[in-house]
Amino acid sequence: MLDAYHVQTAVDLANTLRPVKGEDALETVEQLRDFLAGHPAAAPSRRLTRADLAEVRELRETVRAVLERASTDAVEAAALINAGLRDSRATPELRHEDDRWWTEATSDTDRCSAHLAAATLSALASVIATHGPSRLGVCAGLNCRATFVDLSRNGSKQYCTRNCAHRASVAAYRSRQNAD
Repeated sequence: MLDAYHVQTAVDLANTLRPVKGEDALETVEQLRDFLAGHPAAAPSRRLTRADLAEVRELRETVRAVLERASTDAVEAAALINAGLRDSRATPELRHEDDRWWTEATSDTDRCSAHLAAATLSALASVIATHGPSRLGVCAGLNCRATFVDLSRNGSKQYCTRNCAHRASVAAYRSRQNAD
């Protein structure tokens, strides 16, 4: 079963870096703490350190690379996912609650990045296995490099948000008007 929560965590992690705008929302331990507060399943039970920050930033590069490459080089994206899961010592576990069964990847270490890697990379692997690698992508907006995962029925998403889609639509309209 696809875990949309961890899929969104993967996208949110990748989008803490905004390359076009030159913004990085993971430069400090405090920013990492804030990110994890918004994603409690990935939060560690111990105090965060600069080493945790460095490891999560490295994981972010991997997650972002998977999202950027999956639709054009699925084999490379799979290799990145597999290496990240191995490095995090992720292990699938069968869970049961309220008459519902599911699998969840966990890590046996206390490293924040390992738990985050197990959750996010296994979620992206599940999207690829369930819907195909073309469902992972980068916004088609001219001034945007935000990533997204398309879980829609028709799989036609091209933009990270409605705002980016609207901006592109307005730009195309204006371009047509100027051409006349």
